[in-house]
Amino acid sequence: MNKNTLLVTGGAGFIGSALIRQLINETDFTVINIDKLTYAGNLESLSEIDASPNYHFEQADICDAEAMDRIFTQYQPSAMMHLAAESHVDRSIDGPADFVQTNVVGTYILLEAARKYWKTLSADDAEKFRFHHISTDEVYGTLGETGLFTETTPYQPNSPYSATKAGSDHLVRAWHHTYGLPVLMTNCSNNYGPYQFPEKLIPVVINNALAGKPLPIYGKGENIRDWLYVDDHARALRLVLAEGKLCESYNVGGFNEHTNLEVVQLICQILDELLPDSPHRPHKNLIEFVTDRPGHDARYAIDASKIERELGWKPQETFATGLRKTVQWYLDNRKWCENVMDGSYQQQRLGLGDNK
Repeated sequence: MNKNTLLVTGGAGFIGSALIRQLINETDFTVINIDKLTYAGNLESLSEIDASPNYHFEQADICDAEAMDRIFTQYQPSAMMHLAAESHVDRSIDGPADFVQTNVVGTYILLEAARKYWKTLSADDAEKFRFHHISTDEVYGTLGETGLFTETTPYQPNSPYSATKAGSDHLVRAWHHTYGLPVLMTNCSNNYGPYQFPEKLIPVVINNALAGKPLPIYGKGENIRDWLYVDDHARALRLVLAEGKLCESYNVGGFNEHTNLEVVQLICQILDELLPDSPHRPHKNLIEFVTDRPGHDARYAIDASKIERELGWKPQETFATGLRKTVQWYLDNRKWCENVMDGSYQQQRLGLGDNK
């Protein structure tokens, strides 16, 4: 086993690339990025660390058992951080099969590859190995006006996406209790920040506002999410890997509950301030309410007190500071957005299918 060598799946995605940038810039880890490079994977998000001798990229599908076995054998990692997933709720409504394949079958194949590799390690190395599974708060379902998701909240997923993530969570737990595989689990709230694929709410609003296009908000914009700045999330993941207790689950949240309408209005206010000469000011006039999507959970809110109490983590960014940084980044990196938008996704509405 190579000490301080990490396999990271989905490392070309939004959260994965933020994690890898931190690992390469701030630690002595060697990172092997495993990514299939689907529509949401973008190696431009890793351009600043691409030349590092501690960074290696493997274009591979986590559903390819032979490739996963080879990668474990070749790199002999001390841990794995599993972020690869189909993750867009609207896409899961229109095409659930890909979500079952990647999120459930892919996680199973990774667990088996990790277990096979783990069994070849010395007793000391096997004890130190970790399989860190990164998941979502959407597995818990939806909340009413009060209450928070805790690590013991019963699972009640309401979309094909959240159901497949719940399935992967259960597989990880089972592989620990049945086979002894050393695992860690985290469930996070809505992430936002630089390099986010532009089908998500915040980048859609920013890019549409810059172009003077409508700012679409589902229903009345009353759905509530807990917003977590992506770099804060990455710091939490690193801390759980280093200090988390075996087979424990940790909820990671930003302590920032806002309705979707509030989020869009805040973005408009920041854009009005940063772009005083914009012909689209006030940007809030671009807001347009659209038909809600099927199975749209009303409220998510994470209780992150366990990770704060046991590991000492708490977010460094408030929603105000994180959102301002995010808006400024998109203003400064329009070329990145243009390059992403050259692909198949052109901010079209997803997740309606026959439910229009």
